[in-house]
Amino acid sequence: MIEQTVREYESLLCDIRHQIHEHPELGLEEIKTSELVVQKLTEWGYQVHRGMAKTGVIGTLKVGDGKKTLGIRADMDALPIHEASGKPWSSKIPNRMHACGHDGHTTMLLGAAKYLAETRNFNGTLHLIFQPAEEMINGGEMMVQEGLFEQFPCDAIFAMHNMPGFPTGQFLFQPGAFMASMDQYQVVVHGCGGHGAMPSKAIDPVMVASYITTALQSIVSRNVDPLEAAVITVGSIIAGDAANVIPDNAVMKLSVRSLSRETRELLLKRIPALIKAQAESFGATADVNHINGTPVLINDEAMTQFAWQVAKQQFGEERAVYGAKPLMGSEDFAFMLDANPNGCYLIVGNGEKGEGSCMVHNPGYDFNDKCLVPGSAYWGALTEAYLK
Repeated sequence: MIEQTVREYESLLCDIRHQIHEHPELGLEEIKTSELVVQKLTEWGYQVHRGMAKTGVIGTLKVGDGKKTLGIRADMDALPIHEASGKPWSSKIPNRMHACGHDGHTTMLLGAAKYLAETRNFNGTLHLIFQPAEEMINGGEMMVQEGLFEQFPCDAIFAMHNMPGFPTGQFLFQPGAFMASMDQYQVVVHGCGGHGAMPSKAIDPVMVASYITTALQSIVSRNVDPLEAAVITVGSIIAGDAANVIPDNAVMKLSVRSLSRETRELLLKRIPALIKAQAESFGATADVNHINGTPVLINDEAMTQFAWQVAKQQFGEERAVYGAKPLMGSEDFAFMLDANPNGCYLIVGNGEKGEGSCMVHNPGYDFNDKCLVPGSAYWGALTEAYLK
């Protein structure tokens, strides 16, 4: 069993993961992390390409004369959160932490890299894609735009994310839409400032922003098919400094999610139209800026079935779940699947109770080291199965 082989260097994987965790780096700043990845891949005999999306790394290993090519991707960046996990390997950098487990994702792929370099039990070309800036900056999109699949063609691509709330080392699969699209807006409502005691001589942007917030929910309840999932969240409204002063402007920040391309298209049309019309109805105006967006992540059905079968054969039916519930979180691996649809994104359980159960993006979160061996072994098994 591959898992038994990988377990022989479990302590090395833990050391690598803890080293990355202690030195978290934000998107496009993953200098130390990428240096470590390059060092290990070079040591194990991979051909290494650096510099794509600034800090991205691609390690290539060709074995035999097989024509098939496989891409496996892991993300490397951290989040601007101050860690409170209390672990001995906690972040050494204030307001920076691996709160989403990308340190674990990188380490699992490195574990597979070591196993595959030593065993070479496959026939074809393997590309290991270490991606920067998954959080907020869309490093996956950058790599695609910079020619990832032109320079490193992949017949199929795969990626994995840990998820608290599921049993440790359980693998979950879902064909079709699995992760939501994500769009962010910044809206500036322009009113007319004045004295808080004389609102009739002003146009209050705070009130306008409040009505816009409420009206936006009508898009989900009255424009989106009730059987489709969509979320519009106004996460921030900033306006004014004093209780008795009506400010000139109010700034709103929106997060928008959906699980189908058609619903996303509808939301992207309706949101600006509604905001501007609502502002106009009060005599105000609104500037609506789409800051960034990530498409719906859609898994290929055949590749998802294949990936599930690999997990079943490697770990047994109890640890391989087909038909997992889609998640409203977003993932910029969606850009890679849009460019190269023959692939699958899967979940590995980080812990259902106790260790590993703290949710991602929480100051108390930590990747569960018990996932390192099964995660590495899964990538090894997937590679051997696809590149027979």
